[in-house]
This record gives sequence, structure tokens and C-alpha cells, in this order.
Amino acid sequence: MRRDWTTLPEAVTARIAERVGGIVDVDPASNGNHAEIASTVTGSAGRVFVKAASGDLGVRSLRFELAATSAITGYPPDVLWHFECGGWLVVGVEHLDGSHPDLSPGSADLDLLASALKGLQETPAPDGRWFTPANRLGFAHPAMEGGMLVHSDLNPANLIVTTRGLRIVDWAWATRSAPWVELALLVQWLIGSGHTPGQAEEWLAQFPAWTATDREVLDDFADRSASKWSTKSRENGQGWVHDLAAWTTEWATHRSRASPPHCSLPENPRPRP
Repeated sequence: MRRDWTTLPEAVTARIAERVGGIVDVDPASNGNHAEIASTVTGSAGRVFVKAASGDLGVRSLRFELAATSAITGYPPDVLWHFECGGWLVVGVEHLDGSHPDLSPGSADLDLLASALKGLQETPAPDGRWFTPANRLGFAHPAMEGGMLVHSDLNPANLIVTTRGLRIVDWAWATRSAPWVELALLVQWLIGSGHTPGQAEEWLAQFPAWTATDREVLDDFADRSASKWSTKSRENGQGWVHDLAAWTTEWATHRSRASPPHCSLPENPRPRP
């Protein structure tokens, strides 16, 4: 849960001030909840995005994000510094100037997303502890296992269009899996941005990992994802949960209608004369 900047001990804010040349302004982030503190801090040396956590879950997530961003170059913001003080883990990363992309059909930002995805699809997970598909998503299939490092939460709020191309933030859910899993998780966000399920799948067909995945595997993923978010929506009244339930259900329904019927032999076939 997010907390106010004033929650930080004076010793922590003093060490942040040393690194930014004195704190002039603090602007809390409007999205995300992995770190208890997430703010753009402005000092005489410029702007830095600062995340800080003191609780067990927040510290674990922040350490995990540090490991993921150090394993990948080009897409995450650069880690500028980090330290521990007074029971807090504090991380300062490159502040990214830009806007969130428009992922609606026909948008030029889709080309930026495709370019970033092609790079990520070829990024192996280094040695270490990473989320597995099962503990990240709550369901699994043998085809989901793999050796690539995927972000697993490419919603538009985690994407920033910059002069250096599309950058990706919030790597706390980085997962070791087959590369198609990243693409399957993107379907819900494409639908939420105005694509029909068919349009989303057509766009994803440019990636070899998608076209190489068996139809039955994608059917299973879509069905399990819809079931998961449908259950969550009955227990949680937040709008984004209900949105995900609607979008994943739309995809699962599309796949169930598009899948060819299973053929079976009659129970008692007549012998040929």
C-alpha cells in the first residue's frame, strides 16, 4: 500500500537529498503499488524516480525488481543508485519523460511496442530466482515453461514512449517462461485498448512464438485466465479487476467459437461388409 513521502525517516530523506543535490520537489506516482513510496524527486542535479519499501512484501518486490532491471538493458529505466537505511530499501532510477502509448487499432505506438517485444522475446532469464508461470498467474500448463525472462504485466501504464523508443517500467513480476506467455498476457490489454479478440490475435501473429503455439494451448490459457479474473471480480469491486474479467472473458469466448469442433467416432461403429 502506498504511503506518504513524510513517512520516510529523516535519515533516509537526507541520504536521498545527497544524491539529488538537495530535494526541491516531490511528486507522488499515480500508478502502481509494489513499493510503499514511489515519487519523482527533483533536485539541483535533475529528476530521479525514487522507490522505497520497509515491509517484507515491499522489500522483496523491490529486490526482485532490482535483479530484473540489472539483467535487462535498453527497456527498463537505468538504476542510478540504491541503499538501505533505517529499515528502508531505497532505489533511485532514471526518470523517464514521455507519455503512455496508445494501443488502439492502427496506432503508430503499436510499432514501438512490436519493436520492444521482438527484443524481449529473445531475452533469456539469467540464473537466479524468478517467478514461474504457476506462482505468477495462479495456473499453469507444461507449454508455459521456458527459459525467457518476460515482464508479464505490459499494461499501458507500465509503458512509456520516449525519445529512445518504448521503455518499460515496474519489473516486480518478471517471470521465467516460454516467450508466448508474454504475448498471451498482452491480449487483454489490446482488447481493453479497443481491439476485438480477432484483431488482437492478428496483430500478435507477427511474432513467431505466437504462431508456433498450439491452438489447444492458447485455448487453455484463455479459458483459465477468464476463469481466474471472473472469480476475482466476484470478490473484488475494483474497476480494473472487473475490466480484466470482461476482457479475458471476451477473448475466451472468441476462442471457444473459433475452435474447430472435436470429431469422434460413433460409439458402436458398424463393421464394414
